[in-house]
Amino acid sequence: MSSVTAAKVLAPVGTAGKLFAFGLDVSRGLFRRPFQLREFIQQAWFIASVTIVPTALVAIPFGAVIALQVGGLITQFGAQSFTGSASVLAVVREAGPIATALLVAGAGGSAIAADLGARKIREELDAMMVLGIDPIQRLVVPRVLACMLVSVFLNGLVSVVGVIGGYVFNVILQHGTPGAYLASFTALAQMSDVWQGLLKALIFGLIAAIVASYKGMNAGGGPKGVGDAVNESVVITFLLLFIVNFVMTAIYFQLIPAKTG
Repeated sequence: MSSVTAAKVLAPVGTAGKLFAFGLDVSRGLFRRPFQLREFIQQAWFIASVTIVPTALVAIPFGAVIALQVGGLITQFGAQSFTGSASVLAVVREAGPIATALLVAGAGGSAIAADLGARKIREELDAMMVLGIDPIQRLVVPRVLACMLVSVFLNGLVSVVGVIGGYVFNVILQHGTPGAYLASFTALAQMSDVWQGLLKALIFGLIAAIVASYKGMNAGGGPKGVGDAVNESVVITFLLLFIVNFVMTAIYFQLIPAKTG
């Protein structure tokens, strides 16, 4: 194997290592002072403003599809009374965090990567380091914390809108009983499911912000390089989110016993 071929094969490993090292640098920056409160508030407001409406609109079909699929399947087994509980489980455990992560990564993450990438090609980041200002502590940490905060709140929004959408579609299209749908919420669901969804949203927001910041701060090649960094950040984030979601779900089912009706 030639050295060029070996370098191409090992390139993803090196990128993963650099991304992990960047994440450690961000973790250390969380405890440095002064904390950039103004930047944090501005970034949180910006990320929320570009994601809240698309997230709410996406949550409606998510809840509707889940209600239709779960309702149809449960009806075949003659367990219509558990439709509400099964829909809530699907939305709170999986649909809420996943929908939140996709919107945060696609809208907020791409904006972060584009902003930092533009600063990189304008050599603003190099100028900050010459002045003794750490770009990670000054720019990346507020964005990471803002993404995590907004992800948690958006997860709650998706869960509420998804459950309401599922309720409406179950009652109208599947002729379900409103009282039975609401009464079955606690039949299979438990409080740990809610905490799991919030933890997933928190970690997904962390991953999206770190990947977007890393790709943005390592952009090169002019405006085209910034565009490539944005596209790569979204794709890498999606892949990591689905992998981490699988791992967290597997660990959850091993630690928390399922509630039986």
